[in-house]
Amino acid sequence: MSSRDEWSVSCRDLAGRRRDLTVFVSSDRVVIVAPPGEAAVLAPLDVGRLRAALRDAVVAVAQHPA
Repeated sequence: MSSRDEWSVSCRDLAGRRRDLTVFVSSDRVVIVAPPGEAAVLAPLDVGRLRAALRDAVVAVAQHPA
């Protein structure tokens, strides 16, 4: 997996601590890794970043079929 097939999106947990969501491509699948045991709280701008990361991951999957 190249670094261009992995994206990080800032978020916070329910206690307000900074966390990250990670989006990456694994074979022909898009994987989202959330903070372990936590809920991810996203600001509107971060939701846009998550949307963009998911879009880019889908494009990467389509370019490299399994």
